[in-house]
This record gives sequence, C-alpha cells and structure tokens, in this order.
Amino acid sequence: MTKRIVNRDHNLRVFLIIGTAWMFDAMDVGLLSYIMPLVHKEWALTAAQTGMLSSVSTVGMILGAFILGHMADRMGRKKTLLISLLIFSIGNAFLAFSPNFYMFLVIRFVVGIGLGGELPVAATFISDLYQGKVRRKMLILADSFWALGWLVAALLSFLLSPYLGWRGLLLLTVLSALVALLFRKHIQEDNVEYVKDRHNIDNWRHAFTRTTPLLWLAWLMVMFSYYGMFMWLPSILISRGNTIVTSFGYSVIMIIAQLPGYFGAAWLSGKIKIKYVFAIYMVGTAGGAILFGSATSLFMTLLAGCILSFFNLGAYGAIIALTPEQYHMTYRGTMTGLAQGIGRIGAVLGPLLVGIFLDNGTSIGTIFILFMVSLVIGAGSVLLLPDQPKEH
Repeated sequence: MTKRIVNRDHNLRVFLIIGTAWMFDAMDVGLLSYIMPLVHKEWALTAAQTGMLSSVSTVGMILGAFILGHMADRMGRKKTLLISLLIFSIGNAFLAFSPNFYMFLVIRFVVGIGLGGELPVAATFISDLYQGKVRRKMLILADSFWALGWLVAALLSFLLSPYLGWRGLLLLTVLSALVALLFRKHIQEDNVEYVKDRHNIDNWRHAFTRTTPLLWLAWLMVMFSYYGMFMWLPSILISRGNTIVTSFGYSVIMIIAQLPGYFGAAWLSGKIKIKYVFAIYMVGTAGGAILFGSATSLFMTLLAGCILSFFNLGAYGAIIALTPEQYHMTYRGTMTGLAQGIGRIGAVLGPLLVGIFLDNGTSIGTIFILFMVSLVIGAGSVLLLPDQPKEH
C-alpha cells in the first residue's frame, strides 16, 4: 500500500510539472501570436512575412518532434525533456534581442526545435505512467495546461505589451528554465519496465500499419486548422476594427472557453471511444469556423470564437490522448514524435496560406471554409481507425 501511494504521489508530481512545462510551451506560441502585429508594425512586414514568423518556428518544431521523440526512446523521457526545455528557454533569451527580421527567423527556428520536442515527449512520459481510461483523461487534462498558457500569454500581452514591448514579453518565457530545474530535482527516471525493454526499441519499424497514415492525416488537419486560425486571430480581430489592446481582451474571452472544452473531452473519454470524442469535437470546430468566417457583428465574432476555442482545443486534447496508446512504450516516443511532426507540416501551411490569401484579397469567410473542410477530413480519418489496441 505504501509503495502504491508513493507511486501515485510521484505520478501526480510528474503530471503537474509536465503540465507546467506544457503551459510555458503554449505561452510561447500564444505570445508569438500576440506579438505578430507588433513585430509587423516595427519592421514594416507584409502579411506573408508576418505569417513566416509562425511558420519558421513550426518548421523547427517538426524537426524537434522527429529528433527528440526518438531520443526519448533512446535516452529516456526525463533527459530528453530537460534538453527540450533548455533549448526553448535559452533560445528565447536570444530571440528577445533579435536585431532584424531575418535573425528573428533563424533564432525562432532553434526555439521551435525545443518546443516541438517537448510536447510529444511529455505526452509519452504521461502515457507510460497511466493506462486505459485514466491515461486518456490525464493526457487530455495535461493538454488543458495549453489553454492556461494561452490565457497567461493573452493577459500578459493585454496588460504589459504597452510597457515591455514584444522583446520584454519574450523574456518572460525564459522562466521556463525553472521548470527544467524542478524536473531534474523532483522527477525520477522512467519506470523499470521501460528501461528493461529499451533494447527492443528497433521494433518501431513494425508500427507502420494502416493506423499510422490515418493518424498522420488527422494530425495534419487538426494542426492546419488550429494554427491557421488561432495564430491569425488577434490580427483578424484588429482587421475588423478593434485596437490591439481590445483584441487582446476579446481573445482572453475566447481562450477561457477552451478550458470547458478540455474538461468536456476528458469526461467524454470515459464514456465513449476516444476516436468518437475527437470526431465530435472536430465537427463542432468546423461549425465554429463557418460562424467565425461569416460573422459581421462583435457579438457573433465573440460567440463564434468561443465555439472555435471550445471544440478545437478539445479535439487537440483528444488526439494527444489517442496517439501514444496506439504504440508500444519502447517506440512510443518515436511514433508520437513522428505523428506530431507530420501534423506540424499543417501548422506551417496554415498561417502561411492565410497570409498569402489576405495579401491577395481573399475574404475571411472563404479562408474559414477551407478550414471547415480540413476539419471534416480530419474527423473522417480518425473514424476509420481500428478499435483501440490492447494496453501496452
């Protein structure tokens, strides 16, 4: 009984520390979204160049997910998470002093490597600690820290951007280094079963069944829609006549709507298959995309934005819960990293295409119809997945 309590306490401690790291990851992505209008103005960028601020980071995240996901299977989850957190925090310290647009892109690429590695490795770590419905709930709840990170980013931008500017806001993310110290001191290395099985790691090549391409398509669609819509959300609000400050305030309302979306998905995961949870939330997001694209009043814009936030982030949590349990723990990090890395190709294309479309006069309504179609495709791909495999 004592051992069980100790393990439970350790697992909870891992969950909370990883959740905090997840929050800083989201805080960084959120801050990038909010500083994009500020950087755009300071360096007189085109809309396409502004989209590159997000896309180059995501290219780094693709590389980070591939490399660090595999490192988590080779070196262990703890060491790999430490590496990702340090790359991220030190990189942002340099990013805050970028002298021009091109140097910003280079440094942001490096920061992206740390960011891209943190999420799949963190999800893999939590997957190793839990099983069954509890695993799915804990993964979705861990991803709910993403909403907290975006909320912190929105509040910091709303309150401090007039005083600190975008460089000062970026420096705040360096505090994530403290999470690395907590992780190093208070978290044990991976469990015994994982360590014993590590010599079987090359078996990951057998994971390429029909499940894998369907998962990759789902990740591609969910990230294409999420990053395409949310990275441009503050800029779209500004284009509809709001000031930078008021658009931050409206974004806070939309972000708060993400939390019940996560909690609802976590609750549903205990009632129905997780792939059905994902499909329901993707279709709900598609409806929100149509409403947001066609909104003409402030009320409808806020309502549609809240619907987008509720469903899109719940879908994100569901696919994070769905992916690791498809694979054995000896190659779980590799395959989870590959899935998220493939998905981030969509995260590159989403913001970049929005910028190109806007430069060419495409309406917001037309752009969001494209996102609606991608969301429906993502839902369909997951519904084609076979039933959940046996626990690993």
